Amino acid sequence: MIDKIKNIRHIDSNNFFLIAGPCAIEGKEMAFEIAEKIYEIAEKLEIPFIFKGSFKKANRSRLDSFTGIGDEKALEILKEVGKKFQIPTITDIHEIKDAELAAKFVDILQIPAFLVRQTDLLVAAANTGKHVSLKKGQFMSPESMMHAVKKINDSGNKNALITERGSMFGYQDLLVDFRGIPTMKKFAPVILDITHSLQQPNQSSGVTGGKPEMIETIAKAGIATGVDGIFIETHFDPKNAKSDGANMLDISKLESLLEKLIKLRKATNSFK
Repeated sequence: MIDKIKNIRHIDSNNFFLIAGPCAIEGKEMAFEIAEKIYEIAEKLEIPFIFKGSFKKANRSRLDSFTGIGDEKALEILKEVGKKFQIPTITDIHEIKDAELAAKFVDILQIPAFLVRQTDLLVAAANTGKHVSLKKGQFMSPESMMHAVKKINDSGNKNALITERGSMFGYQDLLVDFRGIPTMKKFAPVILDITHSLQQPNQSSGVTGGKPEMIETIAKAGIATGVDGIFIETHFDPKNAKSDGANMLDISKLESLLEKLIKLRKATNSFK
């Protein structure tokens, strides 16, 4: 599936692919700096790389939270990143009208977890012909994602992906049930969203918390259970990122993490 996305190079069925980038597009300079750094690492390690950035943030807890720099401005930056580095790009959509707009600029449309049961939104994304990454709802079982994938397929689009991002555990924490990875792989390729799985939502401050110190642990577990791809939000300065900084990976730690994950994937492949 993933090798059908344009410009993916160094495809190796025994390896994983990487979706990475900032939570939100804060500006052109930051987007290009982050994309270039990840691109250099991915090329060195021969990992297929898809650049991620939200063109707008529609699911903020507080009205005064950063939501974006302008829809088409951010989408144009994503398009330019893809063109410069010859890599696919992905962004999330929240409304039916977003699907057609974003599809003009990016290669993959991502459906946020809390919207993955919105049939009209899924159909609109499917109708663009783009790959559609369906984030598993924090409130949904792995088995129920079969129906979300079927909505995409029944709309004439066979390019669905599933992204695991944890399940609600109480009111302010998430847990990843790794039993769901092999279950969902029966329906579509599966991506593990490592950084969002470590969010701590619904904080009293109205700003989501996180546990970035657990990124390596969750990533290793995902690779060991056979995920097709991993999703990591990263930034040069997570503490000052305008969105989701609490659970982001400092980009200086990305290469060493990926090196460990490659070794782990090779080890797990030896048991096949």
